[in-house]
Amino acid sequence: MSVNSSKAPSIQLTITDISEEGDGIGRHDGKVVFVPSAVPKDVVEVQLVNSRANYASGKLQKIVYPSPHRVQPHCIVADKCGGCQWQFLDYEQQVELKSKKVQETLVRIGKFSPEQIAGLLQPVVRADNPFGYRNKVAFPLGVAETGQVKAGYFQRNSHRLINLNQCPVQDQRLNVFLQNIKQDIQKRGWQIYDETKHQGLLRHLILRIGRYTGEVLLTLVAKDMQINGLYEQAEQWLADYPELVGVVLNHQPMRTNAIFGSVTKCIVGRDYLVERLLGYTFHLRADTFFQIYTEQAEKMIKFLIENLTLSHDQILLDAYAGIGAIAICLAKYVQRAITIEVQPQATIQGQANARLNQVHNMEFLSGKVEQVLPALHEKDIKPDVVILDPPRKGCQPQVIDALRAFPPQQIAYVSCNPATLARDLQLLCAHDLFQLYKLQPFDFFPQTAHVECVAILHRK
Repeated sequence: MSVNSSKAPSIQLTITDISEEGDGIGRHDGKVVFVPSAVPKDVVEVQLVNSRANYASGKLQKIVYPSPHRVQPHCIVADKCGGCQWQFLDYEQQVELKSKKVQETLVRIGKFSPEQIAGLLQPVVRADNPFGYRNKVAFPLGVAETGQVKAGYFQRNSHRLINLNQCPVQDQRLNVFLQNIKQDIQKRGWQIYDETKHQGLLRHLILRIGRYTGEVLLTLVAKDMQINGLYEQAEQWLADYPELVGVVLNHQPMRTNAIFGSVTKCIVGRDYLVERLLGYTFHLRADTFFQIYTEQAEKMIKFLIENLTLSHDQILLDAYAGIGAIAICLAKYVQRAITIEVQPQATIQGQANARLNQVHNMEFLSGKVEQVLPALHEKDIKPDVVILDPPRKGCQPQVIDALRAFPPQQIAYVSCNPATLARDLQLLCAHDLFQLYKLQPFDFFPQTAHVECVAILHRK
């Protein structure tokens, strides 16, 4: 049953743990209580706002005794904005909790022994800078009660937009755009989209920056492609900001939470920016998938190079490849590199980026991994090394079956979700077909509860 928060009494809790979503965890009357903005070892006063049979949610009223791990957040709306969960937590503790999360999940879901995981789990590869790292941000647009245009992130578990003029986790060179573009939209009188009525025009402001080049791409997502004065305003933006290389418009007419629609039009300048990764050059468009923390991505690819045994008589397969950034960086170490990607546009971009870097030993295949991988085996193409980088839901059962039917010598599984990683590793390692060799977490998302992890497997 739910508790009426206006009548619920305050209770005092000691926070003993933290959830995967970043909420503090305490216990009261045998129930787990989740408390946003609370950190382990806080003693807090909370009001129960939702109570069920086995758990409850608490609204933080007062910090009675602060945890030694509690720090002052960099952002003045950190307790409201849904973009980060852990700005209240010192970075040492963030890293420790992420390592613990990987270890516990592999034991609980993957059914590996604690001793086995403890022996394989490497220290988290930390971020050199836990702030100012995001190379891409997508801000929903809204209208304040005063009529002012807002851009920011939604408050957690709500569609209440928290207005931002700067964000401490994004590349700080983007702050000037966040502040000024809203004002220009206001001056133009462009109508803001209302999701409840499915009316209005502008839906999102998206900013992307090349960390090494400084080039910026500005994207507006709109319900309608006809925006009066957009070309003139885009020309003005290009004149005002030397680092801005292009303004593009994406059409999203559907009643959906998906940010991008299928049609993107370049208004002025280029429809891509230039970025570099381990010395390779990439053209990134508004909707191109690319790791959000460029420098950490470089560390991860270096880890793959150092921990996979690669040779010039091998076939390397990069599944769920996106634009093939990993394969492009690894292609020179093998005889042949093949990528599989379900999005045809990403495949086309991958081919273009391979040509740009004069990488000629690559083949880009478009389709679902669960369909293309078995078809490769039918053609007697059996990769020696497979890189898996699936979405959060992990690999489809057919992918696991295909890898077990025609096992490569090595697998590198790149995961942003320890739970599905653990599930898939258990399936791959069943009956001792593959042996888990190394687990390497990477902190791609400081100030959040998310953790990236690479598992290296060897065929037994």
